[in-house]
Order: sequence, then structure tokens, then C-alpha cells
Amino acid sequence: MEAHIWMTGRVGSDVDYKAITDKFSVASFRMACTPRIQRDGEWRDDETTWVSVRCARSLAEGVKCSLSKGDPVVVAGKLRTHTWVDADGVEHEQLRIDASTVGHDLAHGTSRFRRLTRPVDSGDAAHAGQAAPECAPDTSEEDAAVLDAVGV
Repeated sequence: MEAHIWMTGRVGSDVDYKAITDKFSVASFRMACTPRIQRDGEWRDDETTWVSVRCARSLAEGVKCSLSKGDPVVVAGKLRTHTWVDADGVEHEQLRIDASTVGHDLAHGTSRFRRLTRPVDSGDAAHAGQAAPECAPDTSEEDAAVLDAVGV
């Protein structure tokens, strides 16, 4: 059986991106989920749940170019328990989501979709387009003009 879950929260760390090969990359970040609860007529934060999120391939590239620490996100994927032993021989355990989908939580703001662009390699044609993606700027000149026109 698989533990498929979805979770909302905020990006709690910088995105760590690694290009393993020309065709495989991994991105990871920590995600914080702090529910609001009401006790005795007062609203307050409950305990924060921390989960690691791991993304691969094109999802990793999109996450690298799209997310920043503090962003509200929705993550869907498979819940896993990651265990390891550190250099001192201490065993650690951490919840991790192997993500299949990641996106901004639009209940907290807006987002705009931009396709990843890949630089074309002028060398071997068989490997053209396999280089790491280039992240698009946050705002194009057209977008800036529209934002100026509406006073944003």
C-alpha cells in the first residue's frame, strides 16, 4: 500500500537543487504546517508540523525556479519515513513527501505560470536542450507595463 497525501503549508527553507546528471535533478525543501486553533475564544497557532519535500526531474526544476522561503504551497505525493545514521552513530528519522505535484497555495495570493526555458547546446545535437533550465525573470517587460498601468 502507498500513503498518498496532500498537505498545505509554507516553504520553511531555501530550495536545495542538485543536477545529478544531464537528465536527472533533485530539489528539496522543508515545509511547515502550523494550524490555527481556537481555545477559550482566542485564536492561536498550534504546534508546527515539519515535513521534508523531495522533488525529481522537471518538478525539481520548476520548484527551483518558483519557490522561495515563506511561500504558501500545496504539495501532493507519497509519504515516506527517511532514516539515516549520522557520523556520531546516532539514528535519525524524518517524515518526507516524495512529491508528484507542488504549487503555490492561491488562497494566500496569486501566481503566474511560465514555462521553463532550456538553453540550446551548440555542441552535440543529440544532447541539445538537456542543459539545466533557465529560470524566467519574475516579471516580464509586458507584465511590468500592465502592473504600472493598474497601479500595482
